[in-house]
Amino acid sequence: MKQYVVDAFTDCVFGGNPAAVCVMDKWLDEDTMMNITRENNLSETAFCVWENGKYHLRWFTPGGEIDLCGHATLATAYVIMNYVKPELCSVKFDTLSGELCVERKGELYEMDFPAYELKPVEVTDAMADAIGVRPVKAFMGRDLLCVLENEEQVRSFTPDGEKVKELEGLLLHTTAAGSGEYDCVSRSFAPKLNVAEDPVCGSGHCHIVPYWAGVKGSDSVVAYQASRRGGTLYCRKVGQRIKMSGKAVTYSVAEIFF
Repeated sequence: MKQYVVDAFTDCVFGGNPAAVCVMDKWLDEDTMMNITRENNLSETAFCVWENGKYHLRWFTPGGEIDLCGHATLATAYVIMNYVKPELCSVKFDTLSGELCVERKGELYEMDFPAYELKPVEVTDAMADAIGVRPVKAFMGRDLLCVLENEEQVRSFTPDGEKVKELEGLLLHTTAAGSGEYDCVSRSFAPKLNVAEDPVCGSGHCHIVPYWAGVKGSDSVVAYQASRRGGTLYCRKVGQRIKMSGKAVTYSVAEIFF
């Protein structure tokens, strides 16, 4: 079976967030998909099948299946529009988060995702202990979003993964106002899914963008994920949806055997 590895939210290899993509004729059993995912040991492996007139897309982390993943959706759309059906300029996916559409706009691939509803929660000593920095604000959606005082704190802190596992929320995102060309910077951590740090987290920005759009009083947010690999996301909040755009580049095309 052919497998592509695509670096998403970047225009150069070794940047952004790598995702493995398998566009298949039919579904494999879940144990096999999990074994492939663990063998890849990337934050995400995407499996996609054309079925009943549409693409069906599922995302797996080394810790199990997940309900939404931005960078692997971008990577899958990139593979379909560049390798499988290059005549396409848009792709719709049926997923656990409903129908998701990706459009190619020049070098950018624009995704249409649901925004998470953020509820303010108390900043706790457990948060400060796990992160190593005390947040100034905290919010809960699917994930825990912690707002830090400044960009340097986001870039430099080292979390305690075991203590992060004890916090509420599936993932932990930290964010602060950005400088220069970026409205905000952030980092994302998913030790509950066996992913220490997610290099560029699309679903995380379905939490981050609604927060900063409200702070800015503007629907447009340019976000930078300040992981070691780094990645840029061009986002717009449209009602209860997030239009999220990024670039992508192929790292490898391979045959896998099992």
